[in-house]
Amino acid sequence: MKKSLLAVALLGAFAGVAHAQTAVQIYGTVDAGVTKRTDQTLAIGKRANNTLGFKGTEDLGNGLKALFQLEIRYEPDTGTIEQGAGGIQRPLFQGQSRVGLQGDFGMIRLGRGLTAFQETSTAFEPWHGLPTPAGFQTDLQVAGYTSDPLGYPGNSTNRFSNAIFYNSPEVAGFQLNTTIGMKEALGGPYIGKGTAAAPQYVTGKEASTLPYSVTATYKNGPGALYIANERNAVESRLWSIGASVMTTPDLKLMASYQRQNQENTVLRNPITKAWILGANYTMGPGKILAGYGQKSPDGVAKTKQASLGYEYSLSKRTYVYADLSNKKGGVQVPPSINTYSLGVNHAF
Repeated sequence: MKKSLLAVALLGAFAGVAHAQTAVQIYGTVDAGVTKRTDQTLAIGKRANNTLGFKGTEDLGNGLKALFQLEIRYEPDTGTIEQGAGGIQRPLFQGQSRVGLQGDFGMIRLGRGLTAFQETSTAFEPWHGLPTPAGFQTDLQVAGYTSDPLGYPGNSTNRFSNAIFYNSPEVAGFQLNTTIGMKEALGGPYIGKGTAAAPQYVTGKEASTLPYSVTATYKNGPGALYIANERNAVESRLWSIGASVMTTPDLKLMASYQRQNQENTVLRNPITKAWILGANYTMGPGKILAGYGQKSPDGVAKTKQASLGYEYSLSKRTYVYADLSNKKGGVQVPPSINTYSLGVNHAF
């Protein structure tokens, strides 16, 4: 009798676990293609981040939910964890690792993820923030700015670790998004106005104020606007404004302007300005992506970029793509770089 009761209790416990896991979703992206750059040989590359993610929610009652999201990023050509500059391997959950609560007050999460500015601005860029060389988000749309200058070598530059993330409810089309980072040791050093022997910043604790990122967005029918302000751990500041409009059900036009101020860490020419114009045009299963932009740092030649892309959807989850871009000026070598790529993207 006792064994039977124990078996029933165990079955009940497992049933409860199974029920709790029904809200857990496994998802991801596999993207790979061939890429040719002016000064490099043909290579296997990627247009989008390759991800393996886990996310879920639990209904706590009274409109309150618990939620989490973990996202691994990997290299499609080798199967290894995603690598940063110099081939340095990035964290296991490079994409994000956040847990939080959602309710009538909005959504609050803790952990690691895109800053409010970095997450909001991708909707106003023709390649939707993808890290492809044809896209604009990693350079021109941030005016050369980095959200994480004190991060470990090779770490991505558009995220805060050890941070609090808040998204307000949307009211009459308006929404406020805020990210606040903590002053925890992040790896450094950062020379800034110092020297290699005595850098201006050694770890995140030397920042005089907390890094933060704030955006306000407004959506009204076919149009959308955003304004953003962000300050990183070495007190560089970024201001950005952008707009988009669906002029027809098939044509989306977008524009953004950004201004970075590095007066806290550089001795002269601290201002960098940038702007981008973009368009997406859908034709049945196909989509054309186009953009042009300029980045103008003080005292340095302008960077000019023109890009054109095409996507063709084979299904709701799979599309093939072709991108080409030209980037010239600035301090890059050679001074004019063409990049061509062909590939396939599958989401699961």
